[in-house]
Amino acid sequence: MFCPAAWQAFIAMAEEPITLQKALAGKDGPAWKAAWERELDSLQKNRTWVVENAPLDRNRVGCRWLFKRKKDGRFKARLVAKIYSQELGIDVQETFAPVAKFTMLCILLALVAENNWVLLSMDVKTGFLNRVLEEEIFMECPEGIMEEY
Repeated sequence: MFCPAAWQAFIAMAEEPITLQKALAGKDGPAWKAAWERELDSLQKNRTWVVENAPLDRNRVGCRWLFKRKKDGRFKARLVAKIYSQELGIDVQETFAPVAKFTMLCILLALVAENNWVLLSMDVKTGFLNRVLEEEIFMECPEGIMEEY
């Protein structure tokens, strides 16, 4: 069975660049560059990292840029850590990513409607940056960053 929406999503995903270099060199280069700069500005504004040399005996967590074209046409860039390269007990003690299940959202909306509650929402762009880490983590320098420092 042919599903136009799924096909459009597949085409859009295939058009998303997999490296910063490819994003900036493509036909949508200016839009991807603006998205990348917004993410970089956010990371710098939140003082996410300090640039320094890692000791030779320490593991370096890899990272990469992810690029996503949203359904509404916006271009988004995110820096993600390759957490699979961390060592339990050395670089990381625990991992936790809070996500909302669809059933919980339905229950919440039903309670709001039934009790005439006011529901507020917000878009948290850098929610995971608000945690103070106990571990000292060294991350490889992301593509395109060394030019900034």
